[in-house]
Amino acid sequence: MSNSNEPTALATANAVAALAHLREALALPPSIGIPPFAAHKRIKPRKPRSGNALVSSSFRPLVPARERLRRWFAPHSDSFHNDILEELPLADVLKLFDVMLVSIEVKTRENYGAGLLRFHQYCDSRSIPETSRMPASDRLLASFIASWAGRVASTTAQNWLAGLHFWHNLHGAPWYGHSLLRTASSGLSKVVPDSSKRPRRPPVTLEHMHALFRGLDLSNALDSAVFAVASIAFWCCCRLGELVTISLNSFDIARHVARSTHIRRRTLPNQIPFTVFHIPWTKTTHGEGADIVASKVDDLTNPVTALDHHLSANSNVPMTAPLFAYETADGGWAPLTRPWFLARCNQVWRGAGLLELTGHCFRIGGASELLLRGIPPDVVAMQGRWKSRAFLDYWRKIESILPLFVTSSFTDARISLIHSSMDSYARRYK
Repeated sequence: MSNSNEPTALATANAVAALAHLREALALPPSIGIPPFAAHKRIKPRKPRSGNALVSSSFRPLVPARERLRRWFAPHSDSFHNDILEELPLADVLKLFDVMLVSIEVKTRENYGAGLLRFHQYCDSRSIPETSRMPASDRLLASFIASWAGRVASTTAQNWLAGLHFWHNLHGAPWYGHSLLRTASSGLSKVVPDSSKRPRRPPVTLEHMHALFRGLDLSNALDSAVFAVASIAFWCCCRLGELVTISLNSFDIARHVARSTHIRRRTLPNQIPFTVFHIPWTKTTHGEGADIVASKVDDLTNPVTALDHHLSANSNVPMTAPLFAYETADGGWAPLTRPWFLARCNQVWRGAGLLELTGHCFRIGGASELLLRGIPPDVVAMQGRWKSRAFLDYWRKIESILPLFVTSSFTDARISLIHSSMDSYARRYK
């Protein structure tokens, strides 16, 4: 006589086995959307630093920050995983996880992982049970954020919350962060410690650009590449990561523009030449990429000329290399990396008695220079590929640094005209 409990026991055993298999699979690298090797090499978890310790738990294995979204669980995760495995095959579930994870950059995953750490440290210190951590209540989330008032910047707290929200989504948990959390977040933004307030970021100005023209050796392959990137980043309002790689081994044809890209050269009806090339990836459009349009400007740092000179000076670089790779003395080539680019620029600027700057300063500096030259805000926004609302937010940063640009060539009337045109732009897009 068969035991009536056998089917139930078998089903339970199968569910446990399927769940264990899923956990094992989630411990492996994603099967899709793998970024460049150097940016995605396996990283061993480090021993937690002082202040970063976490109470040991089977729900939270010791893994690098970028893997916490995927590999940190809660009791709610088990029920969600069991439910989804009853409906979908394991391969589909894993692909779903992978697709959700590759929707955010690796660096963002690391930042989100830091937020998970801080949240669970808070819960441990208050003896919050595991079952209450996901889904987290509005009051728990608000209390967590309030505990950091006066200690971190508002942007840091918002990143942590974004990570918690994503973690909930990934594991099928509802998000209860509503009125209490919004009020606590608003309060935290008003008590930011001085140590977390970033100083006003100075822009790259035309003076910086002219210093590069005079200080770089444009008969040198590396300096020709540096000058081309600087000119395009400035006049085309580019993010530096759209033009150069982060390291020697991080070039990825799906994310970085290659020498083989089709470069179109055109002339406007008013006889002004311009050059267009496509970049395969941007921060906002992801795999759709974007067209970079470099128009001739009446300046020593004209980006059209700078790009053509670079391509000529580095004509032996293979088509499979990055667009701004340069020839080396041994007859080979090397990619122009962000650290090398900035180091060379800052070396020139130090010699010219100018401030050292960061990569983002080209984008904000170029936008400011275009506005000062009377280019309509809509055109500047299009050049920098900003959406209307995003450019309004960006204008607030530009407005605060305009005095750094003002020279004898830019009168008070010109500054007033910029403010007037931006006010009109704001009225249209608010």
